[in-house]
Amino acid sequence: MTSEAIAGNEAQHSSRQPADNQPVRSKSSIGQLLDYAGSYRWLMVFGCAMSAVHAVLEMLVLISMWFVVRDLLAVAPNWSKAANAGQYAWWAMGFAAAALVVYFVALMCTHIAAFRTTANIRKACMRHVTTLPLGWFDAHPSGETRRIIDGSVEETHAVMAHRLPDLTAAATTPIAFIIVAFIFDWRMGIACIIPIILSATLMGIMMGTGAGRNFMTRYQSALDTMNKAAVEYVRGIPVVKTFQQTVYSFRAFNATIRDYREMAYRYSMFCQPAQVAQLVAVNGTFALLVPASILIATNTSNFSVFLADFLFYCLFSSITVPMMTKVMYASQSFMQADDAMRRLSGILSAKPLPQPDAAHARTPNDNTVELCNVTFSYDGAAQPALDNVSLRVPEGATVALVGPSGSGKTTAARLVPRFSDVQSGCVRIGGVDVRDIPEVELMARIAFVFQNDHLFAESLLDNIRHARPQASREEALAAAHAAQCDDIIAKFPDGIDTMIGTDGVYLSGGEAQRIALARAICKNAPIIVLDEATAFADPDNEARIQTALAHLAQGRTVLMIAHRLTTVRDADNIIVLDQGRVVQQGTHDALVATDGLYARMWRDYETSVSWTMTGSVAGSIAGSQPVNENDQEVR
Repeated sequence: MTSEAIAGNEAQHSSRQPADNQPVRSKSSIGQLLDYAGSYRWLMVFGCAMSAVHAVLEMLVLISMWFVVRDLLAVAPNWSKAANAGQYAWWAMGFAAAALVVYFVALMCTHIAAFRTTANIRKACMRHVTTLPLGWFDAHPSGETRRIIDGSVEETHAVMAHRLPDLTAAATTPIAFIIVAFIFDWRMGIACIIPIILSATLMGIMMGTGAGRNFMTRYQSALDTMNKAAVEYVRGIPVVKTFQQTVYSFRAFNATIRDYREMAYRYSMFCQPAQVAQLVAVNGTFALLVPASILIATNTSNFSVFLADFLFYCLFSSITVPMMTKVMYASQSFMQADDAMRRLSGILSAKPLPQPDAAHARTPNDNTVELCNVTFSYDGAAQPALDNVSLRVPEGATVALVGPSGSGKTTAARLVPRFSDVQSGCVRIGGVDVRDIPEVELMARIAFVFQNDHLFAESLLDNIRHARPQASREEALAAAHAAQCDDIIAKFPDGIDTMIGTDGVYLSGGEAQRIALARAICKNAPIIVLDEATAFADPDNEARIQTALAHLAQGRTVLMIAHRLTTVRDADNIIVLDQGRVVQQGTHDALVATDGLYARMWRDYETSVSWTMTGSVAGSIAGSQPVNENDQEVR
């Protein structure tokens, strides 16, 4: 393909790229959550409204109790003359019972809406993740993705189910009280409201300014860092104990704990003055109410009415602390929800690779694989992983990629099944750019066997049939036989129906790799991509894997990556990469005869396999005393 044709092809695909810079209307985290609630949004709104009604009913309980006290004080000590006191008491009980029922209904509605919301968020995340290119998962490990989805969703559930209705009730109470305050005695009402205003202002200072503004984001990031360090430390304990490096290995984990402690300590010190003042204000309502009441009492003409009003405001003051506590917890939960939605947006904003529409979709003419002037860089990398690389794998041929670590071998192989899109140039199968091949057809044409192929916690049969679910049991057994898995199946009582990962049934690295090869054989794809398929194999497993690979390669187009040069000696063509560029290519014999990078790598390999360990070296490694010159070699 000429450079002009490649440039035209790139322009064509660039025109089909989704627009990344379109303006997106930003919404608050609550607005986003209500969007995810879908048709259940009305339940959330209704639940919050019922929570507000509950707050009003609780206020009516206090008013009814005030009526009882007022009537009793008016006839004291002739209590029997308070004819309406009993009626008001029944009102208080009725309002209390209604408040309980309404609050139950409110929480039922918000919980149902919250469950639907979290389910919809999980579904949206999983649907989106399935559309992302496979290269995205290299930069976003599965554990990290799972923690973001599960952890963030749980945080949003608490906000929807509890905090939002609690905040609605907590906000309704002072509004209702302000109205009631002017009905009884506005002066004592103001004395009760001032601490509430002061408390709310101080909470705003703590959470909306300085260190408190982005505290939740930094807090969650510190937790993630500490959790990752803890997992890494626990996983490395066998190695740590073997090499007696316990204190040294704990250093990284300890550093994350100290960073977390320091961050939390600084935030605590920042909040300390405002928090102390807020607690004093919300708990010190009587410090204003009592002096104000004394001043009012000196100028009142009806002391019994004044005393009844004073007792009402005392009753109201008793609910001030729990009310502001709910507001504080709700505010904290909203900060957590903001951070959770930000993390979820990091996944949902990831762009899937554009797929060809019906007008541009094409079918490959054959199974030839080509990279034409390909340049590819990873995000944040200082230099490209591949720089103007061109190579060709003819249909039915086996081509090997070799080179030092970091030379771009795996990157080149993963561009063929379109784990990512190239920045320039193109990757073609059968003369067709992979960007013009529908994803389903592209995946059907390619089978992969990588260094870290994953086996699922299910039967060997199901693991093999993942490549082709409609494959019969006989076809799966034939694939296992071709992959040299007969000994694996024979050693388990349940044979190919043995469940992996249960009852202590685990496979070695080499055995797992042979099952992965059986899966690739079962798929029966015309193109095979192998990334160091013998990486974790012992000599016996390596020999079996090589036999399986020979069967797998028959009549197929094979692109293989190998660090053990013996595995590529029989390849039809060997392409040598170095620093993202093709520096050599040819057969094994031709490359060895040329004094280049491959020949040096081959000489180093031959030297390494002939190494022996003398007794002096072995003694030094074991920490023993030096041995004399008559010590025997260890071969």
